[in-house]
Amino acid sequence: MTAELATRGITKSFGGVQALAECTLTAPSGQITGLIGPNGSGKTTLFNIITGYERPDAGQVFLGSQEITKAAPRRVFALGVGRTFQLTRIFPRLTVLENMLVPSGHLRGGPAGSPGQRNSAGGGRGHRERAMELLAFTGIDGLSGALAGTLSYGQRKLLELSYVLVADPAVVLLDEPAGGVNPSLVNHLADRISELNKAGRTFLIVEHNMDFVMGLCHQVTVLDYGTVIASGPPDLIRNDPRVLDAYLGSALLDAQAADEPAVDD
Repeated sequence: MTAELATRGITKSFGGVQALAECTLTAPSGQITGLIGPNGSGKTTLFNIITGYERPDAGQVFLGSQEITKAAPRRVFALGVGRTFQLTRIFPRLTVLENMLVPSGHLRGGPAGSPGQRNSAGGGRGHRERAMELLAFTGIDGLSGALAGTLSYGQRKLLELSYVLVADPAVVLLDEPAGGVNPSLVNHLADRISELNKAGRTFLIVEHNMDFVMGLCHQVTVLDYGTVIASGPPDLIRNDPRVLDAYLGSALLDAQAADEPAVDD
């Protein structure tokens, strides 16, 4: 089930602005890889290229030994790469359970036509059972009948993760899963990701929460101005002078400032 995800020399410009410059990274099979960097460093652009939403100007994307650079998003998904987005993409007027049935094509008896179909048996009932199992895994099965639009931001993140898992992807890309989520849900989310990884799933995670990244990831790649400036185990990245200068120094200062009590002038 596991598969290595890799990019080689990815370059992308938008008009006169270069978003990525010969970006090469590897998310090893069966590991959790973090992708960090300042805002505007090209992280989400790289996610979009990997999953087929953008085409690179140069470079290649590989899933295992198979090149997927020019594959459309649906094809990338069918090959076993799932992703979430920085801003959650759910159907707010559908219930939580109905959101889960969309990828399988069994919402209100609709035709099945997505990769989720292969992971359930027994028609619509089988898909609903699978959906409820995933909602129980992420801890929101008690909200299955609630409208998705009424969920908290953290609960929406858990729903989106559940939704992605319907297709049983070998590789999961998470775009800021801890962003805007309260600490207790962040810890719960980290536990779910860790459990999925122990079962063999590969993760590539964009995140600004450094405690989340350093505590969860096996390795971390750092982008700055669209270029990879460092890659390695968390302890190595934490102490890399280039990373401290480009990102971690300011990120740690911001975190410290957020923890300090306000002082009236």
